[in-house]
Amino acid sequence: MNRLLKKYGFLAGLLIIFVATVLDTTETLSTIGKWFKSNHGPNAVIFLIFFSSGLLLNTGQLKSGLKDYKCILIALVIIYVAAPAIAVMFSLAPLPTGIKIGIFLVAVMPTTLSSGVVMTAAAGGNMAQALVITVLASGLSVLVIPFALSFLLTLIGDSTEITIDKAVIIVKIGLLVIFPLFMGMLAKFHEIVDIFARRFSATLQLMNQCLVLMIVWMALSEARHAIISGREMTGIIFISVFIFHGLLLVVAGQFVRLFKIGHGRRESILFMGGQKTLPLSVILQVSLFSQFGMALVVCVMHHIVHLIMDSFLVGRLRKK
Repeated sequence: MNRLLKKYGFLAGLLIIFVATVLDTTETLSTIGKWFKSNHGPNAVIFLIFFSSGLLLNTGQLKSGLKDYKCILIALVIIYVAAPAIAVMFSLAPLPTGIKIGIFLVAVMPTTLSSGVVMTAAAGGNMAQALVITVLASGLSVLVIPFALSFLLTLIGDSTEITIDKAVIIVKIGLLVIFPLFMGMLAKFHEIVDIFARRFSATLQLMNQCLVLMIVWMALSEARHAIISGREMTGIIFISVFIFHGLLLVVAGQFVRLFKIGHGRRESILFMGGQKTLPLSVILQVSLFSQFGMALVVCVMHHIVHLIMDSFLVGRLRKK
C-alpha cells in the first residue's frame, strides 16, 4: 500500500484536486482558492517549492555530473530548442487559443526538479548528470523563457493579440525560482542544514508535492468557470499533450542514436529532456494568462501524461 501511495499518490492528488475544485457546485473550494491567489499565495508557494528543491539537490554530485558535457548539452538543446520547435508545429494546428498557450507554456519550461532525476536513476542512468541538467536548465530559464514565450505567442494565428512584459517575467522567475533554488543549495553548505535536509528528505519531498498541489488548486479556482465552459476540449487536450511529449521522446531517442549514447548516459537525455516542471508553468499561467483556463488544463494534463508515459519507459529500459 505504501509503495502504491509513493508511486501514484501525487497523480491521485492532482486528479482529486482537479475534480473536487471543478465539480464543487457550491464554489466553496474555488472561493477559498481565489482568496489565497489574491493574497500572494502562488508566489509564496512557488518560492517554498524551489527553496526546498534546493535543499533536496545533492550538491556534492554536481561536480561529477559536469564531466559528460555532451549529454548535458544534448539535453539542454532538447529542453530549449526542440520543445519550442515542436510547439511551433502545434501553432499551425486548428486548436483554440487557450490550448496553444498551454502548449507554449509547457514547451518553454525547464526540466522538472524531482521526477526526472528519480526516473533517470530508476532506469539505471547517471543521477549526478541529471542533477546538473536540472540546475543548468533552471538557471537558463530566466533568460530563455521570456523571449521564447514572446516569440511563440506571435504564432497564435488568429485575431487575438497577446503580449507579455519580458522584464516582469525575468524578475518573477529570478525572484521566485532562481533565487530560492540557489539559496536552498547554498544553505546546505551549513552542516546543520545539510544534516536536516538529509534526515528529512522524504518529508521535504512530500511537502513539495503538497505545495505543488496547492498552487494547482489556486490556479484551478481562478480558472474554474473557463474550464467548465470548455470541458468538451478535454479529449483534444489529452491527445495534444500525448503527441507533444511523444515527439519529445522521439527527438531524444534520435539524438541518442545519432551520437551513439549508451546505457548509463542516455537515460538523463530521455527523461530530463522531455519532462517539464509544473509549478513554474502554473505560476506563469496564473500571472499572464488567467483568462485562458484551458492553458492551465494543458499544463496539468501534460504533467500527468508525461509521468505515465515515462514510468512505462522506465520499465522498458530496466528490462533491457
